[in-house]
Amino acid sequence: VQLQASGGGLVQAGGSLRLSCIASGGTFGSYGMGWFRQAPGKEREFVTAISWSGGTTYYADSVKGRFTISRDNAKNTVYLQMNSVGPEDTAVYYCAADRTGWSRGSYGYWGQGTQVTVSS
Repeated sequence: VQLQASGGGLVQAGGSLRLSCIASGGTFGSYGMGWFRQAPGKEREFVTAISWSGGTTYYADSVKGRFTISRDNAKNTVYLQMNSVGPEDTAVYYCAADRTGWSRGSYGYWGQGTQVTVSS
C-alpha cells in the first residue's frame, strides 16, 4: 500500500490544522493506521493510531485532548485533526499502515511526511 500525507503548513500557536493521508494499492479497510512525528534532532515518536474500523484509537499523552484521529474507509483516507497546537508540535508528520502490528506500534508501510511548523 502507498501512503500520501498532506495538509501540513505554518500555523500559529493555539491554532488548528488537519492532516490527511490517502492510501492506494491495498485494501485500506483492512489496515490499522497511525501518525508519527519527528522533530529536528529528535527521534520519531508515536502520535496516534486507529483500528481498521475506527472503533479503537490510541493517543500519546502529549496530544491527548488536542488531537483527533479519524478515518473514512470509503475515501481511503485517515485524518489527524490538530487543535490548540504549540511550538512543541513542530515536526514532520508521517502516516503509517499495517494489518496486524499497528496496535503494537509496528508498521510496515510509511508515507513521505508532511511538515508542520507552529509559530509562537
